[in-house]
Amino acid sequence: MANRSRRDFMRNSLMGMAALPLGAGILSRSAFAQDLPRLDPNSDQAQALNYVEDAADASDHPAYEEGERCDSCMFFQADSEGCQLFPQNSVEPAGWCQSWTAQA
Repeated sequence: MANRSRRDFMRNSLMGMAALPLGAGILSRSAFAQDLPRLDPNSDQAQALNYVEDAADASDHPAYEEGERCDSCMFFQADSEGCQLFPQNSVEPAGWCQSWTAQA
């Protein structure tokens, strides 16, 4: 009986150690996402996509349609206010850029 307990302990320990990198990756990604600096609308990257922090400011842009906002775009990541198009920054949820695409 003692051998079985030892084997169970070893197996469970090894499985726990194998799962550590996965857990650490998830935690570090979440921690990183919350620390993203807000995208500067004057940056070259933002200017290239006509990003504005208030979608109403894009009303004169030919690609803009009423109701389009970052928080309704498929590239927006609500948990971090991040955007796949600006991976190093967070964006204003009420913002807009010309690459806005409806969520599926």
